[in-house]
Amino acid sequence: MAEIFDYVIVGSGPAGCVLSNRLTKDGSSTVCLMEAGAADHHPYLKIPAGFVKVLYSGKFSWPFETAKIQSLGNRIISLPQGKVLGGSSSINGLAYSRGQSHDYEDWEKLGNLGWGYEDVLPYFKRSEMRLGYADPQYRGMTGELPITDPDFKGDLCERFLDGVGEFGIARNPDYNGEVQDGAGYFQRYISKRWRVSASTAFLSAAKRRSNFRLKTKAEVIKILFEGRTAVGVIYMSGGSLHKVMATKEVLLCAGTINSPRLLQLSGVGSRGLLSECGIETVNDLPGVGENLQDHYTVRISARARNIETINELSKGWKLLTQIGKYALGQPSILSLSPSLVHVFGKSCPSLSRGDIQVLFTPASYKKGRNYELDDFPGMSCGARQQRPSSRGYVRITSNDPSKLPYIQPNYLQTNEDQEVIVKALKIARQLMRSQAMAPYFAEEVLPGEQVRTDDQWLDFAKARGSTGYHLVGTCAMGPDNDPMAVVDATLKVRGLKGLRVVDASIMPRLPSANTLAASLMIGEKAADMIKLSYRQEI
Repeated sequence: MAEIFDYVIVGSGPAGCVLSNRLTKDGSSTVCLMEAGAADHHPYLKIPAGFVKVLYSGKFSWPFETAKIQSLGNRIISLPQGKVLGGSSSINGLAYSRGQSHDYEDWEKLGNLGWGYEDVLPYFKRSEMRLGYADPQYRGMTGELPITDPDFKGDLCERFLDGVGEFGIARNPDYNGEVQDGAGYFQRYISKRWRVSASTAFLSAAKRRSNFRLKTKAEVIKILFEGRTAVGVIYMSGGSLHKVMATKEVLLCAGTINSPRLLQLSGVGSRGLLSECGIETVNDLPGVGENLQDHYTVRISARARNIETINELSKGWKLLTQIGKYALGQPSILSLSPSLVHVFGKSCPSLSRGDIQVLFTPASYKKGRNYELDDFPGMSCGARQQRPSSRGYVRITSNDPSKLPYIQPNYLQTNEDQEVIVKALKIARQLMRSQAMAPYFAEEVLPGEQVRTDDQWLDFAKARGSTGYHLVGTCAMGPDNDPMAVVDATLKVRGLKGLRVVDASIMPRLPSANTLAASLMIGEKAADMIKLSYRQEI
């Protein structure tokens, strides 16, 4: 016998956790949150540095990977996404970044009324508890998610920031405030040395409410429709199929890969694709799975001298010392996010707004290894384009829900993206070689002194870059006259009733930032729209 709730939420990522909290708060609605993964009790999910153990382990993530990417010489890149309570907020790099105000003005200019910066700013503020320098006009102080500055910074970070100043780039005390451009330390969701995931921040209160039900290890495989109205879901748990019904709405928060995948498996998507996979079309929406965007990131590294780096601190007796400091609540490398310093700026001075980001860390990684530190003192700079123009897609290949989808991000497909990543890498090299850094810079390891021309830089970028883990856009929000729009400005799936998508997949354009903050904002705004729509109906 199927269980019945007012709302069924599919996916416990950032937006799903926020929705669970907000929709159950007044006690008037019943909510069931479905998570395909397990609970988030493992210590590696709580210790910030533990992300290196879980990100690619497969235990707490979906084992997604791209198809062969022609624009990168047919490389295949792993795309782990959180499969655990809290979603990717439980396994990611912990950076909290909203993006530029212009990003959201762009969304509104595309026809998405109510999504301009002034509209979304209150929702950014609602979820956050900023602990540190902040202008209350732009920052929230009373939300559930603590946003802190790193307590372990290191001398090399300060020297790098001094060197950045030599190039006319000023320090910015709050890149999440009025202006993003400038340099400084990344803010992160770490409190008292522990990761604070979306689950920790938003589900703790919801779990204590009698109108909330959480199901873990419950993989939703299909949305159920009566005509063109979503009425529930089928999920797999313990080797058996089960149903959960929704009297009001099904809220799809499964993420940029799984949300379009589940829509397609349920008969919502391009009629041609669905026909090829033997799936009856419920609603022909060609934009489902299209418009995939990500921050393709390339890292350069150097050998350091005359200064201690995280590479040495992570080995032998020094690591034991760091573990001891962490246990005592003192600054330690175990409480760090993978990138410590940001530089937001322009690839060309004539631009009206910043279009690149450089990320500095007093650590370096072994070639071809995922977050495995070098055996020598090292430092590295990541470089990425803020708003890439390349577009990819996510498409199922079968009606079998156990088969992973075909994911083609088309990184560096456009000439614009190729030109900007080369400029960003050259700027990163300059910043690593400032006068302030000279006493500590021994030699460039990657790509090496032999790389000089733009063509050489581009070859390096294609061979060495990887995902920024910031996938968006596959259920894009858009107006009625946009044939590729999947949801409208209220996040309702076009042509259907009782179904919304509420996660990063609805972003029509990638913001100039990591995606957690914007995903929380989407969850906050969606909760208000949902509650308002039912008050109006009454």
